Amino acid sequence: MRQVLWVSLLLATVLSGTGCKPSERKNEKVLKNVTNVSIMKSNFGRIGDRDVFLYTLTNKHGISIKITNYGGIINQIVMPDKNGLNGNIVLGYDNLPAYIANSPYFGAIVGRYANRIANGEFILEGTKYHLAKNNGNNALHGGVRGFDKVVWDAVEYNDTSLARLSLTYLSSDGEEGYPGNLKTQVTYSLDNNDELTILIEASADKATPVNICNHTYFNLNGAESDILKHILMIRADRFTEVNDQLIPTGKLPEVKGTPMDFNTPTPIGKGIDKVNGGYDHNYVLRKQAGVMSAAAVLFDPDSGREVTIETTQPGVQFYSGNFLDGSIKGFDGKVYGKHFGLCLETQHFPDSPNQPGFPSAILKPGMKYLEKTVIRFSVVE
Repeated sequence: MRQVLWVSLLLATVLSGTGCKPSERKNEKVLKNVTNVSIMKSNFGRIGDRDVFLYTLTNKHGISIKITNYGGIINQIVMPDKNGLNGNIVLGYDNLPAYIANSPYFGAIVGRYANRIANGEFILEGTKYHLAKNNGNNALHGGVRGFDKVVWDAVEYNDTSLARLSLTYLSSDGEEGYPGNLKTQVTYSLDNNDELTILIEASADKATPVNICNHTYFNLNGAESDILKHILMIRADRFTEVNDQLIPTGKLPEVKGTPMDFNTPTPIGKGIDKVNGGYDHNYVLRKQAGVMSAAAVLFDPDSGREVTIETTQPGVQFYSGNFLDGSIKGFDGKVYGKHFGLCLETQHFPDSPNQPGFPSAILKPGMKYLEKTVIRFSVVE
């Protein structure tokens, strides 16, 4: 009965954009003395001559999101569970040195090109460009020093209904091998509808591939256990097939009848053993290009927490934390073992500059890169 109830609520969430807000789950202690959204700034460290800050966005339902201008990292997302108890639902560290020393892109903005580019090269307008190779023979998430490893300029805004943090970075011509100067702005906004909006804008003075996304690792049970019991739905009929280096072959197989099918709510652990290496695949979303549409819903039956994702992007990379190996200790000294976090990275398809059959990820002068993702938080009893 409980599963049927959740499916009904989940489908209603996807179709109508509504959900069960934490405020509707009797979280009086969470709501005490909190009436509007707010944003606070605190020191988080220093890199060279640059100060690094931690910005805390909070709404009237007690949802709290911490973001640092180092790498644009979502450091924490705290929300109530079905019993009204607060918990952090993302993986990360409580200090800056840990992020610098060893972080598998926890919560970061990745770019200039998220995901992989085969052989670290592509041809654009007759010129072959050679990128920094940081994933075997391939380029991954922008290179050795991608957007996740730079200090962004930050400006915070706040009114009674919206807490907003705007991050900007200028990626210079030739950085990590990419052509053109790329001006990027990422804006995080939290409102009282329990929605986190990530708006990514960019412009360039030379044609260049651009694919920028957020790389948050979710664990809705607070990393008390792995994510294999989490229930996932992805609105996609096809995925981009990959080779043994996780580079797309160019084929777009159907998910129907395979362990890749999450069109109905499915426990992640149900078919993961049948997927070589675990899930690390781009799903081709069932949507019109550039139109804001439902992408995925993630639910944890133990905590009752649910995350719904909508986006303008054409794809979402589902990564099941296959390379987490227990060597990382995160918040509260918790050990992040295999499958202790999952990513749902809204994005353009991997290796698009070398795949003419994929949607173009080339940004030209005079064009504007504009992609939006909304993450909605709710609780199901």
